[in-house]
Amino acid sequence: MNKLRFSLTALAVMAFSLVAFSSAQAQSRTWVSGVGDDMNPCSRTAPCKTFAGAISKTGVNGEINCLDPGAYGALTITKSIQVDCHENFAGVTHPSANGVAINFDSFAGTDTRKSVRLRNINYSGVDTGLRGVSITGGAAVTGTEVFIEDCRFDGNFGSPGNGIRDARSGGGLLSVTNTIIRNMSGAGISTSPASGAATLKIVISKVQVLNCAYGVAASNNNKVTIYDSVFSGNSIAGIYAEDPDGGTQTEIAVDHCVVSDNATGFQSTANTTIRVSNTTAMYNTALFSGTVLSYGNNQAAGAAFSGPVGPS
Repeated sequence: MNKLRFSLTALAVMAFSLVAFSSAQAQSRTWVSGVGDDMNPCSRTAPCKTFAGAISKTGVNGEINCLDPGAYGALTITKSIQVDCHENFAGVTHPSANGVAINFDSFAGTDTRKSVRLRNINYSGVDTGLRGVSITGGAAVTGTEVFIEDCRFDGNFGSPGNGIRDARSGGGLLSVTNTIIRNMSGAGISTSPASGAATLKIVISKVQVLNCAYGVAASNNNKVTIYDSVFSGNSIAGIYAEDPDGGTQTEIAVDHCVVSDNATGFQSTANTTIRVSNTTAMYNTALFSGTVLSYGNNQAAGAAFSGPVGPS
């Protein structure tokens, strides 16, 4: 009888352990800490040490939070998730590499949201970083979304040297809010899908892009809206639009911004248009190049914008 009781107890303990292990593997919320351990279940009382350690134990549409300041390492994202470290200093140091890589081609077919949210993370390339956030996805993957809020990017001088690079071919949304991007050898924000890509919509608000080659560089059927942002000290152009395949129309709308002290304030190549309203554009070596249309309510020095004044 005692042996039977012992066996039943052992089975119960084993079943409970398996359930607990399964739950730890796919929690809706996990935690990281500078003094954590990736062998932990990533619970609040037993946090992991890195984002990479926590994501495998976080379920689809779940969230990773930071218990305290720390450097939490590079991360590859293959599921809908939120990484939110508000109220704490969370760092990602990524010399000679990407900080966060979002690969929508690797998302499961059952992951219907296809949404990634990154909040209050500081990305440091230590002068050799490649991209702070790299977003990829093929033409077959549609309806994807990326939200980047309250972040800082610095020091990416490895090739291509971007703060944020979005190369999705299936279209989607990129929203960047209340973020600083500085000291990049390439574009602070680069949206460069393959030729013939679906429309990629980009919304940029309360963003500063400083001391990069380009502030924003948009390409191949991008539709970009920029509001209440600053682009200054960029060595080629503050706002740049191109459409190298010639078959689509890249458009950028700039409203209530400051575009100052750049080599060229606004640069538009063939098959693209930049529209500017309520914006201060001072002290650029050249105000504009290409088709840059004004709504007639800007403050600009050095030359008038091209094209008709007023809505077009």
